[in-house]
Amino acid sequence: MSDATINAIIVPTVRHPHHLLPAVRLARQLRCPLLAICSGKYTGTGQITASGGLSGLSGLGGLGAEVIAVDFAGSRALTLPRFETSSILPPRFRRKTDTAAKRNLSLALARMLGWERIVFLDDDIEVGAPDDLRRAAGLLDTFSAVGLFVGGFPDNSVVCHAYRAVGGAQESFVGGGALAVETVRNVSFFPDIYNEDWFYLLEADGLRPLAVTGVVTQVPYDPFRTPDRARNEEFGDVLAEGIFWLLDEGKTIDHAHLGHWKDFLARRHRFVLGVLTRAGEAKLEPAEKRRMEEALRASLGRLALITPEMCLHYLDAWRADLKSWRDFVEVQSPSGSIDEALRRLTAPGYAPFTTVRLPP
Repeated sequence: MSDATINAIIVPTVRHPHHLLPAVRLARQLRCPLLAICSGKYTGTGQITASGGLSGLSGLGGLGAEVIAVDFAGSRALTLPRFETSSILPPRFRRKTDTAAKRNLSLALARMLGWERIVFLDDDIEVGAPDDLRRAAGLLDTFSAVGLFVGGFPDNSVVCHAYRAVGGAQESFVGGGALAVETVRNVSFFPDIYNEDWFYLLEADGLRPLAVTGVVTQVPYDPFRTPDRARNEEFGDVLAEGIFWLLDEGKTIDHAHLGHWKDFLARRHRFVLGVLTRAGEAKLEPAEKRRMEEALRASLGRLALITPEMCLHYLDAWRADLKSWRDFVEVQSPSGSIDEALRRLTAPGYAPFTTVRLPP
């Protein structure tokens, strides 16, 4: 295995620009551009320029990395495919985040700009050793994607955090928070659902060729701050856990028939209810216990609305979307600049996406 060049680090962000500073330093060390795709009231090109650029925010002169910030105007402002996986879900199941859309825009830009090896990095992930990313990029000669092990605070769903808190043995799977991907051979997309990174790594007969190397650290957060988080994660958690249960049994997605989802939904209900029971008996700080129990009840409430037919139809839509995405990216011609690529990807009637560059 040899190290390889990384063409770009890509950070989808909704937080204040100072959260980008670790990624800027990383881009400087790896000698690649940082593409920050911004949305929300806390971040964006306006905040960066008003603060005198990232160097001004940090008090560090000459960070030495090329930073490209893009104001994300939403998926409707793009000519990307309209995914069936988004349209078939009832309104209450639709996510209010734009992470998946930002990552899909990044994949399209990478194809147009000739970026064959990119690294997705969340703005709350810290990379201790830049060489870990170089090694990950080197592994992309063989693998479709290479994840970095998330150390420190676990990167799990709310239900899994609760399971660990009551003594369960809970592991973490690699995800989009720190993921190197190859963009030429590996053509996939991120559906707008919780665990979208799991679906990016999925293909018809199982996982794409995947490796793990190196360690990153997740900045701690409160998974039980609001029950809405657990409620919004449940459908994606059900789908991902249900599929990976099949894969662990040596089967494929083709075995995810109606009977499988009936069995798995019953299994999921027993699991979450068991965690809720153990939470009630656990020696936890009272306020934390109350919030954990509220989150688990929210998961159970959403789970009660999920039917085997919904799961089956979602997977059919995912297969159709995967074909639509492949057809889309294969007809994209090279672009000379990110501004030109964004203009070509902007839907009729929408203003071009605003970009700001901070030179090295």
